[in-house]
Amino acid sequence: MRNFLREHSWPIVASVLLHGLLAGSMLLVTYLSSQQRLPTIQPLPIDAVVMDSQVLHAAKRVKDERAEQELARERAAEEAKAAAAQADADARAAEEAKAAAAEQAAKQATDDAEARAKANAAAAEERTAAQAQRRADADNEAAAQAALNARRAAEARKATEAKQAADAKQAAEAKQAADAKEAADAKRAADERAKQDREAELRRQLADEEHVSAVESGPLRDRYITLLRNRIQGAWIKPPSATAGVDCQVQVTQVPGGVVTGARVTQCNGDAAVRQSIENAVYRASPLPDPPDPALFERNIVLRFRPNE
Repeated sequence: MRNFLREHSWPIVASVLLHGLLAGSMLLVTYLSSQQRLPTIQPLPIDAVVMDSQVLHAAKRVKDERAEQELARERAAEEAKAAAAQADADARAAEEAKAAAAEQAAKQATDDAEARAKANAAAAEERTAAQAQRRADADNEAAAQAALNARRAAEARKATEAKQAADAKQAAEAKQAADAKEAADAKRAADERAKQDREAELRRQLADEEHVSAVESGPLRDRYITLLRNRIQGAWIKPPSATAGVDCQVQVTQVPGGVVTGARVTQCNGDAAVRQSIENAVYRASPLPDPPDPALFERNIVLRFRPNE
């Protein structure tokens, strides 16, 4: 009943207010009708019935009671409907609870089976992992032993190589010291020989210079110049344009053995034919006579050509 009143409180309140408003309107109309003064008119015969206010109140009460009875019947019908709906809902809830319980039991059974399967799988994985760990430990131990052996071998090899390197370095340093000593001795010997050679060359140059000076200042040079001049003049072919008193200077270039490599008249009182004839005579005179003394040999020598003397 309380649930019904809570659910239908607003319709009930609205119905009561509507009936109260209707009753108030009727009372107001009745009051206004009793107070209104109508204009004086000729009375007409009216067939009416005058009702007392108590009668109206009684009629209103009857109407209100009927409305309340109707409302009570509606409430009872609604309560019965609500009770039936509640019963249906309770039945459906019971069915749903039963189905949910069955589903929960099935789910629990499935979860239990899955949990057992997972536990078995986890146990198998643990056994596999344990076996793998044992194999890994064995492999790691073997690898560690191999690494230890390799490190010891590397250390032994490194020690051997270090000893060999030290021995090689010591031998190289000894050889370097010996080579340095040998090089120093050789350098000292070479310096001594070079000094002796320089001194000997200096003495030889001094002797040569003294000899050349002595030879050049003596009669041998004049005799050598005479030999060269006579040889060239003997090879000269006098050109038609040559006149008496030809006097020219010719520069002669020769190599050891007297072979002439160049001839050029530098000064001359003759014409071009005379000049050319003198140069040709120098070439025809090749090879020139050797000097009486080798110290008199000169590659470039200037001769005075005067064939008429």
